[in-house]
Amino acid sequence: MSVTRRRLLQGGLAAGLTALPGVPSVAYAAAGPTGSAAALDTLVVVFLRGGADTLNLVAPVNDPDYRAARPPELRVAEDGPAAGLPLSQSLAPSLDFRLHPEAAPLAELYREGRLAVVHAVGLTDGTRSHFVAQDLMERGVGAEAELSRANAGWAARWLAARNAVNKVGVPAVASTPHTPAALSGFASALAVADLRAGLAPPGGTQAAEVLAGLMRAGDGPYARAARAALDGLSLIDTRLPRLPDGKVAPYSADGGAVYEETEAGRGLQNVARLLKMDIGLRLAWVDVGGWDTHEHQAGRFSNAVRQLSRALAAFWADNARDRGRVTVLVMSEFGRRLRANKSGGTDHGHGGAMLVLGDRVAGGRIHGRWPGLSSAQLDRGVDLAVTTDYRAVLAELVGSAVFPGYSAQRVGVMV
Repeated sequence: MSVTRRRLLQGGLAAGLTALPGVPSVAYAAAGPTGSAAALDTLVVVFLRGGADTLNLVAPVNDPDYRAARPPELRVAEDGPAAGLPLSQSLAPSLDFRLHPEAAPLAELYREGRLAVVHAVGLTDGTRSHFVAQDLMERGVGAEAELSRANAGWAARWLAARNAVNKVGVPAVASTPHTPAALSGFASALAVADLRAGLAPPGGTQAAEVLAGLMRAGDGPYARAARAALDGLSLIDTRLPRLPDGKVAPYSADGGAVYEETEAGRGLQNVARLLKMDIGLRLAWVDVGGWDTHEHQAGRFSNAVRQLSRALAAFWADNARDRGRVTVLVMSEFGRRLRANKSGGTDHGHGGAMLVLGDRVAGGRIHGRWPGLSSAQLDRGVDLAVTTDYRAVLAELVGSAVFPGYSAQRVGVMV
């Protein structure tokens, strides 16, 4: 056994073990994706857990229904010192869409033509449950009745269709404690939450013994998954720059990028480090929580937008080398209700927005069809209606064949 393998086993491989529930790996033969999806090299998904209030992120500031539904602190202002940041294109001739004032780094990327917005996007299923909505989106299906037939996540199906299962390297990493449902069924996926201390996460001798036992268990799916996990983690470990004392060297970002000590900052810095290791990364996943703003939303949401915007801008500046082959998708399980509640927040809604960042993105534009915010136009009379299925956006990134039975509508988010 190599020194690296021994060190990882002795450290306890909680990160590697998180991949094992997804085995055996899904076998998915599909027609190759066409158009821009065929050229996509690496996809970075940033999932905003909790249901982000995207009506307070990308807002029609002069819509009278929008202004009447919310107090000033829960909507983007049209003028004044905290006015929203203008966007050069609108989904309706009479509406002025603007970004939240704390999203200045995103506004700059939008002006450069690298950031696109897809509005009024989401699930066709009407669930307002975090857990159901997240499961639907990560499995890549449209309704709860389809979950029983979705034995793998959409990202796992995409990676399998690309024949990434048996290739050398690390095709999929979640910068989270556990791999998301989107990667379930892809046994080569790893969860590596933080590289700053190296690859010896908590797990102790018990985790090490379990993994060692699986490795000795012949050539079954769990043994193969255990070996793949260890091989992937060993590869990452050998490419981590270290100080003379063996500790991991502090990360030095390129392009003047500064990652803040936030969930978004840590996660995207982790992904940037992995990309620079040239380990064959094709799918990276970052979770960012804190978007379930039922009460005291104003300050919490402003902080969340500022942290997300700065983290995305830092990642973009840090990865000049890889910009031509990396696309970032920001998504959430649903939006929030149009009207504010009595606790200074917003409740679970329906339609939301996605952000897509990359050099091959049709940026500087808001995509989709705006349904309107009058009572007659709202879903159930209370929520932004969904006019673009979330799978339509994903299909332009990874190919429609990843979503069996779904006929994708054209969004035009990729060039």
